[in-house]
Amino acid sequence: MVTSIHQPNYIPWLGFFHKVLLSDTYVVFDDVQFPRGKDFANRNQIKTNNGTLWLTATVLRKEDLKPWNQVEINNNGWIEKHLVNLEAFYKKTTYYKDYYPALNEIYLKKHNLLIDLNLDLIKYFLTVLDKKVDIVLSSSIPTELKGMDKILHILKTLNTTEYVSGDGEGSKRYIDEDLFKQSNIELVWQNYKHPTYKQQFGEFSPYMSIVDLIFNEGPNSKDIILHNNQPS
Repeated sequence: MVTSIHQPNYIPWLGFFHKVLLSDTYVVFDDVQFPRGKDFANRNQIKTNNGTLWLTATVLRKEDLKPWNQVEINNNGWIEKHLVNLEAFYKKTTYYKDYYPALNEIYLKKHNLLIDLNLDLIKYFLTVLDKKVDIVLSSSIPTELKGMDKILHILKTLNTTEYVSGDGEGSKRYIDEDLFKQSNIELVWQNYKHPTYKQQFGEFSPYMSIVDLIFNEGPNSKDIILHNNQPS
């Protein structure tokens, strides 16, 4: 069984979904500390006619060092603003009418916690990408272990045979490949290369939210994410 572990970021970029597309099980890292500074946990970018724009989901008491699953949404109007921005900058895309109504409905549900909104959005995007994956909360596998020990405990509990890891400097810094070998778990580096695709407003801008891809490319989105992106 192939497993990936990742925090449930807000309207994530394509690399996040590439990792999940490679997996049988996606573990939501919901019982680790929510980031304090600027982070993709609660913000991401879309493309506009004036460059890129950060959409930030504001939360309450971010400085309290709460775990992900306790971070509350600050209902100060940002949800409605994000919907306005999505409409304004994507209403002329080919697939806007196919996806905007469902996104609008998800945003306007009464979510108290950011993780609930983010997961509803992630699940919807996975439906668009035609990906069925088991979603497991890390909090459902309780342990006092931290860091790499916690990850290995989760993987062993799930009977994982392969673990898909991002290959950024952060991941490579804390991952000990020998520990995976000792645990009989194959470590697979994601090795993600950002694709290009049809996009509005001039020169291509990488690292946008998944919304940019699906509004522009619709049912081609899954193949675009996976194209020429085999893990190593």
